[in-house]
Amino acid sequence: MTDQGPIFIGGVERSGTSLLYALLASHPNLAMTRRTNFFAYFYNRFGDLSEPANFERCLAAMMHYKRLVQVRPDSQRIRREFWQGEPTYIRLFTLLWEHYAERAGKPRWGDKSLNTERYADVIFKAYPNAKILQLVRDPRDRFASALKRWKVIRGGIGSGTAMWLSSTNLAKRNLRRYPDQYKVVRYETLAMQPEEVLHEVCDFIGEAYTPAMLKMDGAQTFRDDGGNSSYGSYDPGLISTSSIGRFRQVLSPRMIAFMQSVAGGDMLAYDYALDAIDLKGKDRAAFTLVDWPVNLARLAAWNTRETLLDRTGRSIPSNRILSEAVDAAA
Repeated sequence: MTDQGPIFIGGVERSGTSLLYALLASHPNLAMTRRTNFFAYFYNRFGDLSEPANFERCLAAMMHYKRLVQVRPDSQRIRREFWQGEPTYIRLFTLLWEHYAERAGKPRWGDKSLNTERYADVIFKAYPNAKILQLVRDPRDRFASALKRWKVIRGGIGSGTAMWLSSTNLAKRNLRRYPDQYKVVRYETLAMQPEEVLHEVCDFIGEAYTPAMLKMDGAQTFRDDGGNSSYGSYDPGLISTSSIGRFRQVLSPRMIAFMQSVAGGDMLAYDYALDAIDLKGKDRAAFTLVDWPVNLARLAAWNTRETLLDRTGRSIPSNRILSEAVDAAA
């Protein structure tokens, strides 16, 4: 393995993280996994892994985790190599990522998982030479994309605003703490100027830019499906800008007004211009008497819930648990 550290991609859902993953996964030196969520679902969740029973419980849970299909883990090899070093969660995760890179024939590994920004302190302590790239997208477009994809969002525009603010606040914090190891990438700039942004990203991670990245051959499923847009598929390999500013076709003026009122300062800091919203009559009354207090309560509820989950841990969604183990050794 190379002396360079791993690369992590983070950001909230519908922010363009999969696009950056596809581009980096197509670099000849980078083996990128996607949505492993190791830190969210497994880190420190099974007790001290120096206890064999705890290790086996953790490994069993991982081997039944749907997202590990892409990694093709070999449980026998993991068991054999795990006990040859310090028996920690970081070592277990690293073995899985290193084995994946080895099979891909690439010298350096990385991972794209949502909300990686939450785990920056853990990551940099474990991997002092790591680099983290965080995607940020216009919160109105991000929420509109989520709404188009899932139709109903728990907590509505209140939770959507809270999610974006939490992520961008972490971005500011992490940039202050790790200025040489942390980089924020605007989705809009990446979509409109992919080659220019990739040159910057490659300089940041210490790799030479190659035009092959734009072909996205290292993420064929993503590429061939026409991306991961909520607005339908595009031509394979096309980086489309058509979703930029599309929130105006999806969100109501009252929804836009709430998000801008609460997050406007942070939006301007990322060069997201605010729309002029002039609510009148019944709409203004409904916004003041209903939307504003209800959505503020939902924003607060989201923050409270996430704080609690950060303390107690996050459970793997039931639809991501397989009845049979994903095991290359089987």
